[in-house]
Amino acid sequence: MHAIKPSTKALLLAASLIALSACSKQEPASGTIPAPAKQAELPAPSAPRVGVNLPDFTSLIEAHGPAVVNISTTQTVNARSRRGDMPLPQEDDPLFDFFRRFMPQQPRNYQAQSLGSGFIIASDGTILTNAHVVADADEVTVRLTDKREFKAKVLGSDKRTDVAVIKINADKLPIVTLGQPAQLRVGEWVVAIGSPFGFDNSVTAGIVSAKGRSLPEENYVPFIQTDVPINPGNSGGPLFNMRGEVVGINSQIYSRSGGYMGISFAIPIDVAMNVAKQLQQNGKVSRGRIGVQIQPLSQELAQSFGLKSTDGALVSMVEPGSPAARAGMQPGDVILKFNGEPVKGSSELPLIVANVHPGSKVPVQIWRRGQSLALSVTVAEMPTEKVAANQPAEPATAKIQRLGLQISDLDAEQKNELGMHGGVLVENAEGDAAKAGVQEGDVIVAINSVATPSVAAFNKVLGKTGPGTVALLIAREGNTLYLPMRIR
Repeated sequence: MHAIKPSTKALLLAASLIALSACSKQEPASGTIPAPAKQAELPAPSAPRVGVNLPDFTSLIEAHGPAVVNISTTQTVNARSRRGDMPLPQEDDPLFDFFRRFMPQQPRNYQAQSLGSGFIIASDGTILTNAHVVADADEVTVRLTDKREFKAKVLGSDKRTDVAVIKINADKLPIVTLGQPAQLRVGEWVVAIGSPFGFDNSVTAGIVSAKGRSLPEENYVPFIQTDVPINPGNSGGPLFNMRGEVVGINSQIYSRSGGYMGISFAIPIDVAMNVAKQLQQNGKVSRGRIGVQIQPLSQELAQSFGLKSTDGALVSMVEPGSPAARAGMQPGDVILKFNGEPVKGSSELPLIVANVHPGSKVPVQIWRRGQSLALSVTVAEMPTEKVAANQPAEPATAKIQRLGLQISDLDAEQKNELGMHGGVLVENAEGDAAKAGVQEGDVIVAINSVATPSVAAFNKVLGKTGPGTVALLIAREGNTLYLPMRIR
């Protein structure tokens, strides 16, 4: 073993003594073990705050849920056989027994059933629901929350707004309280009660996503958009605000799968009640019309008409002999106000006009060729059926190439077929014209509200138009619309 030198031993001994001395100075005089160093105190965990910013729907459901009903309907359907009406083989055919046993003939008629929802608006059993819930039904059954069932009578139905009124023979029934959709605020909580997939009085909740939504083929309802889960069977059920007031009728969903995908729509209750009142009193709904076709104003179109904003409804066609025509309205006019109500967009005008009682004479503010004009129109009643659109004319033979357009005059036969006094037929569209959306077969009726009854007139108007954006009034398949086109 290797020995340590005396000098090294001395150094080690001195170091040991120093260490022992330091330890003895740190020990308390009493000889007790020193207390550990005091650590920083951590705040005690706070108790969870229950219910902060979360709504409580229980009282609402208890108070108003009994006024929500389940609606089931039956309808006789003319059915085709499972084999596409293929007749059975003759009895002596070897395949006769196989077809008879494994492919039985379905009856020609069978009873189809569907489910929906509704809510009681009068204690005498008057109920509001969707028109599509009771459409073509042979029998309508209403079941209350107390499990009582009644046969219902359809008092009236309006497909345009999807509102129907039915009635059961009962009294002293609980009723809902009606609210004011105009006071709804985007982002506030709303509740739906209905029977999705037949599950009676199911409650779902969400928020108002938007107001005044316009949907395709639905021009008479400014829908309330929500993210409340709505599924088949919820149709016709009420949409409540947090005060327990009905603000809408759940009617539609936007879906690519057929089920709820986060977007649902409700008919404002004031619109529905106006329809219901007319159905109960007259059995039908009277709506005003003035006989125009309209389209939205894009930024480019607004600039071409000299407008600073896109507010208003652009008139693309005026029906001959219509109230609008008698009032002096022309294609290219922009309707800014109707009956004193501002028209923020083209989707608002049909509802504003429809709410005017037929026969009423109302003021209309329009924008025409850079200035505001006041007209007066007597509103007519909307017909129950739409008039079929005219068919497009056959291409003409004369051709003129201009600005990417090949155009030609309309002959007498084509004018008669189209019901038009003039216009130029588009035989081909290229370049800027194609980018603007002009298509072969279109008829250009006007440029910036100036009529172009012929190719000569078209060129004359175009020759006076400098570089910029112009609005082409196009007639297409019985309809008219304005297209903004860049002129270089």
